[in-house]
Amino acid sequence: MSDHTQDGELLKRIEREVRMREGAGKLLAACSRREQALEASRSLLTCNARILALLSQLQQMRKAQVLQRVGRRPSEDVGPCLGKISLSDLRIPLMWKDSEYFKNKGELQRCAVFCLLQCGTEIHDTDLVMVDRTLTDICFEGATIFSEVGPGFQLRVELYSSCAVEDFSPGALGPRRGSCLGDVGCSSGKKIRAAFESAAVCGSGGGNAGPASVSAPSSPHLSALGPKYNLLAHATLRIEHVQEGFKTHDLSLAATEDNPFWLPLYGNMCCRLVAQPLCMTQPVISGQLEVKLGDDLESWGNVFCVLRGQSLLCYQSEEEESEDKPSLVIPIRKDTVCMPQSDPVQSLYIRTQQRGEDAVCTLTMDAPADTQRWSAAIRQHVYNMSQWTPCCDQLMKIETQSCRKVIPVKQGSLYHEIVTPSCPGDGLLVPDLSVEIRTLLSSYNKESY
Repeated sequence: MSDHTQDGELLKRIEREVRMREGAGKLLAACSRREQALEASRSLLTCNARILALLSQLQQMRKAQVLQRVGRRPSEDVGPCLGKISLSDLRIPLMWKDSEYFKNKGELQRCAVFCLLQCGTEIHDTDLVMVDRTLTDICFEGATIFSEVGPGFQLRVELYSSCAVEDFSPGALGPRRGSCLGDVGCSSGKKIRAAFESAAVCGSGGGNAGPASVSAPSSPHLSALGPKYNLLAHATLRIEHVQEGFKTHDLSLAATEDNPFWLPLYGNMCCRLVAQPLCMTQPVISGQLEVKLGDDLESWGNVFCVLRGQSLLCYQSEEEESEDKPSLVIPIRKDTVCMPQSDPVQSLYIRTQQRGEDAVCTLTMDAPADTQRWSAAIRQHVYNMSQWTPCCDQLMKIETQSCRKVIPVKQGSLYHEIVTPSCPGDGLLVPDLSVEIRTLLSSYNKESY
């Protein structure tokens, strides 16, 4: 993909998030209840986090292009394969005082909380959870999947909180000022500047501990948008935290007990973090080979081979592959040795471990080009597995990504109250909004995740 195409794709993603952010801002301005404002404010924070992450990626891309033009080309070494990671069943225990939880004394503190999950430029948010002293754990259901991540990934989990008893008055924003994002359709310089200015202001208000947080002069229009979320705690998960089952991780607190949005965190979170590198799920290379086991060159013969996961699967014919019943399985591990052989010609020597013992085989191809192709594929596959350790010990199961829960109309869905015309007698009030806002709200609902 050319530099111009990459820039164009990235700018389209930034423009889309800017439009989403504008929609979230107008939703927030139209809110009539605090519960609605909390949801819209969460969407606003998420959009700004995505904008800042994409701008950072664009900056790195432009820097690489400059270095390439002056002759300082980046390394062209082939890196490890990408993969998927999934974070699910996130639990954050609370530690209420005995007098608060068991004796039900003191003022009832109620906060709205959600988690922002970021891995590179891919950012997701969880559902909003209302928390008070009747809960012993903050639970976020479902799974969040990140695609196309490398083994050096850093998954940042940020817990945001907003005190749900603060005063909220509809229309507190006042008259809408001219948007600083109105020139998004112009040159790329204006797009980037407008997106950065708007995202940096809201991004700095949600807690400054995040990697994408930027300090910026406050804007009266943006800083007045509805209830504020503050960073309560955060954690960073890496490949060493991957495990098939539940695992406990430490949380770094970013607030104190004096803050109104404070919750008595235990200092840990529990979740299931699994990974599926592509080398474990997709066939790497396949073709007709002559296989010899050990020193007995008469053992085995011409078979159809498929390199996938931790095995070189050998079938009597290509048709048998669909039945997935290989006649021979040659283990391929991260410590497997693959070397070209001069005798026999056009062959590869494979040495690996099977049940604690050395297993040796020779693969012979029809042409020198095939030998080079298989040699490169096996070497790269072994390298991929060595980088994705321990995710290649066995194939981990990734749950299907859960969809956002749809709130019924009777519970006060902001979209349905504003956009859907009310029927006589249904008891719903439709605010008198302009056609522009109605159109934008409709498009925002369709584009939202």
